Amino acid sequence: MKKSVIAIGNFDGVHLGHQDVLRHARMLADKHGYDFCALTFSPHPRQVFQPNIAPFRLSPDAVKADLFETLIKPDRFEVLDFTTDFQHQSAEAFIDSILIDRLNAAIVIVGRDFHFGYKRSGNLQTLVDRPEFETVSADLIEIGGEIVSSTRIRAHFKLAEIEQANALLGWEWYIQSTVVHGDKRGRELGYPTANMHFGETLVPAHGIYAVKVQIEGDDTWHHGAANIGIRPMFETAMPMVETFIFDFDDDLYDKVLKIKPVQKIRDEMKFDNLDDLKSQMAKDCEIARKILQSR
Repeated sequence: MKKSVIAIGNFDGVHLGHQDVLRHARMLADKHGYDFCALTFSPHPRQVFQPNIAPFRLSPDAVKADLFETLIKPDRFEVLDFTTDFQHQSAEAFIDSILIDRLNAAIVIVGRDFHFGYKRSGNLQTLVDRPEFETVSADLIEIGGEIVSSTRIRAHFKLAEIEQANALLGWEWYIQSTVVHGDKRGRELGYPTANMHFGETLVPAHGIYAVKVQIEGDDTWHHGAANIGIRPMFETAMPMVETFIFDFDDDLYDKVLKIKPVQKIRDEMKFDNLDDLKSQMAKDCEIARKILQSR
C-alpha cells in the first residue's frame, strides 16, 4: 500500500480552517508522492458522550461526504465507526491498527488540542513520540481577529447571522433532509410546504427565512420562503423546516431537499386568526422574492 498523509479530525462544517489544514495535507502528499487521506469519525464523539445533546452538527455525514468530494477531493476518505469498542481502544492501539497497519502513515496532521484513545489518553505528543511517521501540528487561522471554529459558526447561525457564518465556512450552508408528510396546514392556507426534520443538523434561529432550494435529481436552485421552528399557531413538538417553493407545484414527498437559508425576515409569531396569518405569509413571500432577486 502507498504511504499516506493523514489529516485527522471531526471536520464538522469543513470550514475555512479545516480546508486550510486539508489543503496543506494535500500539498505534502503531492510533494512526497503519497496518498492524501482524510480521517474522521461517525457518529460525532460528542453525540456518543452526550446522547441527550441538542442537534449541533453543521455537516452531518451525507453533507460532509459531499463537501469533501466537491471542496477537497482526498485520495481516501475514511470514516471510522465511533463504537463502544472503538472508544475503549488505547491510544497506542489506534496508532498501530489504524494509522500504521490500515493507512500506512508517513505524515499525520492534527490540531494542537487533538485527543484520542481510551479516556482521551492520547494527544499530539503521543503522536510526535512515534518514530514510524512524522507528526505535524495544524495551525489555526483567524478571520476578524478570532479563530475560525465550528463553535463560532454555530453561534452565528443561532443569531441568524447567515452571511457571517457562510463567510467562515467558505460555502453556503444548507439543511439536507427528506420531505415528510405533514398536517397539510400549508396547503389549506394556500401555501403548500415541503416539511423536513433536522435530524442531527443544527437548528438555526427560529423564524421566517428567504431560502434557496435544490430538489433531489435537479441541479436548479429554486427560490422560496421557509419557516424554521415550531409554528406557534400549531406548535409542532420538534423544530422543523417548512418550505414554500415559489412557482412550483410538483409532489416532493420522500424527496431529499437542500435548503439554503439566505436571510431571516422575521421571528415566528402567533396570530389571532388564520386570516391574519395568511396576510402575513403573503407579505413574507413578497419580501423573500425581493431578497432573493437582489442576490
